[in-house]
Amino acid sequence: MSANTTHKGNSKTCQQTLGLVITDGVGFRNFILSDFLEQAMQKFARVVIFSALPKATYKDVISSEIIVFELPTTQEKGTTWFFRKAKEIAHLRNNAAGNFGIQDNLKTNYNGGSSRRAKLTRLIYKVTVKLHSEKWIGKYYRLQQKSFAKSEKVKIFEQALLELNPSVLFFTHQRPPYIAPLIFAAEKKEIKTCSFIFSWDNLASKGRMAGDFDHYLVWSDLMRSELLQFYKKVSKEQISIVGTPQFEPYVMNQYSSSKEEFATRFDLDQDLSTICFSCGDVSTSANDPIYIETIAEAIQTNQLDKSVNFLVRTSPAEEPDRFRYVAEKFSFIKWNYPQWKQTRQDHAELWSQRVPTKTDLEDLRMILEYADLGINMCSTMSLDFMLFDKPVINPVFGNTKNGLYDDQRFLKYAHYERVVESGAVAIAKTAEELIEAINFSLENPEARLTVQRELIKLQIGKPLENTSEGIAEALKSLV
Repeated sequence: MSANTTHKGNSKTCQQTLGLVITDGVGFRNFILSDFLEQAMQKFARVVIFSALPKATYKDVISSEIIVFELPTTQEKGTTWFFRKAKEIAHLRNNAAGNFGIQDNLKTNYNGGSSRRAKLTRLIYKVTVKLHSEKWIGKYYRLQQKSFAKSEKVKIFEQALLELNPSVLFFTHQRPPYIAPLIFAAEKKEIKTCSFIFSWDNLASKGRMAGDFDHYLVWSDLMRSELLQFYKKVSKEQISIVGTPQFEPYVMNQYSSSKEEFATRFDLDQDLSTICFSCGDVSTSANDPIYIETIAEAIQTNQLDKSVNFLVRTSPAEEPDRFRYVAEKFSFIKWNYPQWKQTRQDHAELWSQRVPTKTDLEDLRMILEYADLGINMCSTMSLDFMLFDKPVINPVFGNTKNGLYDDQRFLKYAHYERVVESGAVAIAKTAEELIEAINFSLENPEARLTVQRELIKLQIGKPLENTSEGIAEALKSLV
């Protein structure tokens, strides 16, 4: 489907209806709990949500004027999986040269098991050693889409598209495999598709998108250049730079709080500085309990130059069970367990069904605004803290030799290598370096401020204010 394809319908409703595809809890936060829906309803006559989350998730959150169509959840067919996997591995192979993150993902995706799927994965690895060009990636994609030809799910999607009649279908995430049949249905109905590039690391280190789209919305000039680099068939004219609604709640009045409310909410001493450690999930941040213990022991043994509050925010993508022993060992640690609700248990990607509450956005914003120091293992939260001009430390104790989970390798991922080289964060590879960085950052909070602001401009191409309005305008221009 080319970028110039237009929808055949001529009705006013067709021309003015936005189909908004929410794939997961983060998309819910970015496009439902931000200002986006309000702006979209001003630009379009109608907004229809195609939701991979249960319909009940939107109760009391959206206007009654907005229709929610719940996407059915079904297992991916073996044929679809095979060609999707071939497409993704071919993409990684085609872009592996000089890119450590992609090389690392190639290793991670390899399956040495004895199951049928493991054996098929190894077959794909063998086949794509030579057959991984853009031409072959296109063939794998066409075969993936062809596998939907007789799909009952696609028939449901086609009927929904026919009845709801969106003039543009906007995907808030480009990667989930379960959106591929909806892309296929839109292609068949000649409905324009547009995708938002979900996160800052998605292009430079991840596998192929779920499908081809007519238009793409990206954060910045940097992300546009990455999209053109990794997707050769995409033209500059198909890309709009819009920033990201991920951080827009930080400038929305409804999520603001006072410092007093922050102290009360987390039972903190208002006279002390506050250190916040924000966790990743266990799949990429397995060493987080070690970092929390290191900081807590430094506080307990007076290794820090000043007394502090220590607040830990666990990952919203998982339950906090793995930190229970740390909480019991150090009773003075204050904890923020993100208020995200598990909306569904029967899903291939359970984490995607965790949905944030407005209260959690309030909690997150007050932490970022009033904590004095942010510590995390190379996550997007580094950007969150920088947006509030806070110093950031990234502890990475693990390597290939010391027996810990090797998180130092993330420093060589293209998106984070740029962060490290900029000097916007302090990197701590040992407990001693972490404690030294904490003391320095608390004493010199503005030492990295200039380079942090430069990095923010590079990564987020638009001001946070009016981000949703800009996205809605970009989508309206496609109609």
